Amino acid sequence: MSLHKSVIRVSECSQRTCNLTHEGYIHHDRQSHIYVVPRSSDVSPQHKRAQQRGRWLILCAGVFPLLLVLLFTFVESRQIVQRDLQSTANLALDQAESITTRAWSLLETLQPLQGKLCEDIRDDLQRLSAQFAYFRAIGLTYDKSIYCSSLFSHNALDISDVIMMPLPAKLPPAWSLSVDQIKDADISPTLIFIRTPDDGWGAFGLVDAQYLVTLMNAVNKLRGFQLNIRVGDGDLIHPSATTVPHQPEWLSGVEYHITSERFPIVVSITAPATEMGKAWQFAFLTLLPLTLVLSALFILAALYWQKRKLSFQDELRRGITNNEFSVYYQPVYGTAAQRCTGAEALLRWRRADGQWIRPDVFIAAAEAENMIIPLTRHLLKLVEEDVASWHIEPNFHLGLNVSAEHLQDSEFIADIRQFAANVAAHRFLITLELTERSLISEGPEVAQRLQQLRQEGIHVAIDDFGTGHCSLSYLQSFPLDYLKIDQGFVRTISSQEEETPILDTIISLAHRLNLKIVAEGVETARQLHYLTQHDVGYIQGFLYAKPMDNENFTVWQHYHAKRQLTPVDEHAMADSLEGKETPKSSSA
Repeated sequence: MSLHKSVIRVSECSQRTCNLTHEGYIHHDRQSHIYVVPRSSDVSPQHKRAQQRGRWLILCAGVFPLLLVLLFTFVESRQIVQRDLQSTANLALDQAESITTRAWSLLETLQPLQGKLCEDIRDDLQRLSAQFAYFRAIGLTYDKSIYCSSLFSHNALDISDVIMMPLPAKLPPAWSLSVDQIKDADISPTLIFIRTPDDGWGAFGLVDAQYLVTLMNAVNKLRGFQLNIRVGDGDLIHPSATTVPHQPEWLSGVEYHITSERFPIVVSITAPATEMGKAWQFAFLTLLPLTLVLSALFILAALYWQKRKLSFQDELRRGITNNEFSVYYQPVYGTAAQRCTGAEALLRWRRADGQWIRPDVFIAAAEAENMIIPLTRHLLKLVEEDVASWHIEPNFHLGLNVSAEHLQDSEFIADIRQFAANVAAHRFLITLELTERSLISEGPEVAQRLQQLRQEGIHVAIDDFGTGHCSLSYLQSFPLDYLKIDQGFVRTISSQEEETPILDTIISLAHRLNLKIVAEGVETARQLHYLTQHDVGYIQGFLYAKPMDNENFTVWQHYHAKRQLTPVDEHAMADSLEGKETPKSSSA
């Protein structure tokens, strides 16, 4: 279909047809043979929005697997780095615990030397220090002083001077410490292990922490991990050549801490953000082929869904263009006037292949796919064409179903005014039939629009009352003229003895609110009698007449409009009726 309006076989253009053409409505004038094809600006605001949403859907379908894999790989890479940190920290802790175990074992061997003169045991100390790996010095203490060692040439050194930090007031029996520097010793950093029993005699050992520093430097060089060890309340032992690369602000590093269960040793390790980024990149590139396949599948699924949706939209547009839609009219019987006082216009769709599409199916699809407003406008044009040949008395009620979407559209009032102007010669009492959902959506604005139309002579009815979720307060908040009782409540009238409390409540409520009542789905004389006795002013249903196309309605109107309903009619209709009433459109 061309995006520009085109007119084919134009014999002449009346003022009315030109107005229709200017408005862009689809119209076929059988006399002038004018076919007006809508341009994109006429029915396309919703269509354009639907196309835009379709493009966004396809884009989201393609991007969603990518975002999903990005999130998954981010979490997975963080866990991978966390596991690497944990294994590295455990390795460093095992090494520190191994050194600590050897240190305490060595101090045990020094117990026989405690209390002896330093000149007598100095050679033994040097020999033992050389035998044990990691150790740079060992010695004996008394109280808080070192009186003999394998490293220091002079005796009687305070322990606090050696470790270059104050000692606690009361020394524990056995304690260890990590320090950055030892006095008069080219050993840094160092691990100190001291035994100070209650008798004052003790022993100490100095372990060169370079073994641990070498491990830290290797971890830092290979992986960029920052490994630190602290023993007791001492100084932090860290790599000798620490390099901290630049880290993006949006990506934080990962930390891990572990504490020894046997000794006062704490190992801390940190992976920089760059390491996290490398792991993330590796995991994402590994899953990238699968991600592309998923994106392609999602896009194909979105395209398939969009194609099905657009195909139905195209079918609706094609049905409008090819005049596959028609209007059926169901007469409304006035119980007081005892004759036909109006009719409800119901849209029907018969495809070119002869297949009928149920109203509840195509109306629901039109609402879901933003086609309900063009479809309702097409209904108004079809009604205008049909009533041109009618010969009826003034004040004939003409009911039109209006959707919630159309009611909220900015052109709604203009559409109704244009329709009223085009059929003004027949002096109809136009009644807009709204569902309860129409009232709930955008309540104040809807009430204002309805009130404006009522001031111009348009009537308003609430359709299928009691089947939706409308609060009773809406009946007072909105300007209404009619209340239509759903056929489900009418069917509860089965005999004079049985009660119908819900139906009675609805009727009583309508009377108290001064609303005229229309009962739908009336099929028996008993139902008619019950409704008449309860002052229901209007009825619709197979008891009186079924929906008819325009040609049959015109004939029926001529011969049966003044026919009165009597109990005999129930038996007369019983043999001819088959099945239930054709479902009517809820929105168009």
